[in-house]
Amino acid sequence: MDQELAASLMQYHGELASELEAILQFWMQHCVDERKGGFIGKLGHDNTIDPEAPKGAVLNCRILRTFAAAARQSGNHAYRSIADRAFAYLDRHFVDPEFGGVYWTVTADGKPLDTKKQIYALAFAVYAFSEYYKLTGEDRARQLAIGQYRAIEQYSFDAQYGGYLEALDRKWQPLADLRLSEKDANEKKSMNTHLHVLEGYTNLYRVWPDAGLRKQIIALIRIFLDHIMHPQTHHLVLFFSEQWQSRSSAVSFGHDIEAAWLVQEAAETVGEEALLAEVRHRCLLVADAAALGLDGDGGLWYEKNGAHWVREKHWWPQAEAMVGFFNAWQESGHIVHLQRSLAVWAFVKAHILDREKGEWAWGVRQDYSLMDSEDKAGLWKCPYHNGRACLELMQRIGKIDHLNHQHY
Repeated sequence: MDQELAASLMQYHGELASELEAILQFWMQHCVDERKGGFIGKLGHDNTIDPEAPKGAVLNCRILRTFAAAARQSGNHAYRSIADRAFAYLDRHFVDPEFGGVYWTVTADGKPLDTKKQIYALAFAVYAFSEYYKLTGEDRARQLAIGQYRAIEQYSFDAQYGGYLEALDRKWQPLADLRLSEKDANEKKSMNTHLHVLEGYTNLYRVWPDAGLRKQIIALIRIFLDHIMHPQTHHLVLFFSEQWQSRSSAVSFGHDIEAAWLVQEAAETVGEEALLAEVRHRCLLVADAAALGLDGDGGLWYEKNGAHWVREKHWWPQAEAMVGFFNAWQESGHIVHLQRSLAVWAFVKAHILDREKGEWAWGVRQDYSLMDSEDKAGLWKCPYHNGRACLELMQRIGKIDHLNHQHY
């Protein structure tokens, strides 16, 4: 490795370490709900708190996962205390003690609000509880993760066609509206839910290497290879019927590049060599497809549908692009992928970081105006994508042999 490249990687590592600390300090300072417990449900772009906003399962699971991972990686006791708080709140207020699973939302006071069982949320509960177990060794956390996994398998798994149905009501009965959010299609199966079930299951397998779980991870990887990754365009298909017929034509560049490293990570974790070789090849094709969404300023556009482009650059696709293109560089050795990762980070520093009030803005429009009507923290805006990008990249850079003599 030449000195210039080594210096770039060391600088990247240092900047990410500083940014991770800034992100986590923001959440500790602004998002702990001292009045009602847990964490606030909504914080505006200008850091204005909505004290009565509902609290979401996805937000709380993502806080738990982020702070547990950061505490484990850094040994920071303040991060551990936030992870403890998140775990206790999820266990007490979101886990359904009667029917299993987790509620989609609770009130600001922590009472059940939207009690549907959105499988996406259960997947994040598996992910978060597994991460907390890795930090603490508390058996309650592992048992909760296993319980969520078993609920998904019992009620959502499609034994006939494979994969998982999107949502059920509190008692696990069918729902008419399966959508994750208003902008989604009301279809039985989605790429997004399957990606995060795979992510959660992979994390659980690290602490509970169960044979049945391994089988389901391999089946999920095959679903990505056979149905979700388009064989010609290599973009991800976003929505499906129960029988895996495509129900969408839109391209989500952020999901493309996120899947390009998460699916590979899953294959590496279960260790099926033939499957892993296929996954590595396909994931590089997906990363190249995602690169079609890169703008000349380094940022990644949100999505397109046919000739129509959504000319916005949201915070989370940038975070996933930083990791996904770095992974593609590590896999292929092609420096263009590393350059893409670094260029996205440069874009984030220039346009997404809120240097005045902290954290990352939701995004910018084509003219670089801020999307300042959107949340700084909320049901979807969490420290998950950007916090994870920092943690993941710091870990990867730290493991590069040529840099191991350096002290971070």
